[in-house]
Amino acid sequence: AVKLGLVSSNPDDATTPPKPIVKEMEFLDQSEVHRLLIAAQTSGYHRFALLHLAVATGMRQGELLGLKWDDLDLQGKTLSIKRQVKRIPGGGYKFTPPKTKAGKRTIGLGETSTDILATHFRNQLDFKVSAGERWQEHGLVFASTVGTPMTARNVLRMFRKVLQDADLPRIRFHDLRHTAVSLMLNNGIDVFVVSRRIGHSKPSTTLDVYGHLIASSQERAAELIDTLISPISVENPSSTAPAAPE
Repeated sequence: AVKLGLVSSNPDDATTPPKPIVKEMEFLDQSEVHRLLIAAQTSGYHRFALLHLAVATGMRQGELLGLKWDDLDLQGKTLSIKRQVKRIPGGGYKFTPPKTKAGKRTIGLGETSTDILATHFRNQLDFKVSAGERWQEHGLVFASTVGTPMTARNVLRMFRKVLQDADLPRIRFHDLRHTAVSLMLNNGIDVFVVSRRIGHSKPSTTLDVYGHLIASSQERAAELIDTLISPISVENPSSTAPAAPE
């Protein structure tokens, strides 16, 4: 209306918008991740592979649920993120591009991750046979028992059950993304690599969001720089000045 000259000013400019409530970031440490994945191994055909890949890559939930077998190169140990699943209000779903331009990316996989995904592929073939004509083929890596995209509600229900079985605090599924970043940053993986893996457009974004997680690196950095600049053993000078010669 302002651009069209219908009003002289925007009345919203005189308002004070409420500050957004930021959800406190939560994440699991290394031992808790071990407990989570051990509990997931006995809880369902897709649960272990889904949770393992979530922590191994830091992928968003929509990206995981939109991942297709054609996006994986198990021989080359990579996966390509090309889409995400979004639910349509009122029912149904659609595949959309990743959240940001940087979200369209390729992620390297470790040997354990590729082995787990290969086993998951064989298990999914068995489910296709048991589902019979009910199976709807979408080529999804993490599908429902009839081949359709998993719903966020069912994922959350499954995740909470695994957390309970592992005697872990109730966290959001999205906190697995925070967990992945925390593990990478606190184990010396360069922030540039981390930002590329999780789909941030630049490392500064990763540092803005997760910089507080690497505060523990300050001590290691201080010790390392001392080692780098001190080629020989250095003794502190005595606080007592030597006597002047007679």
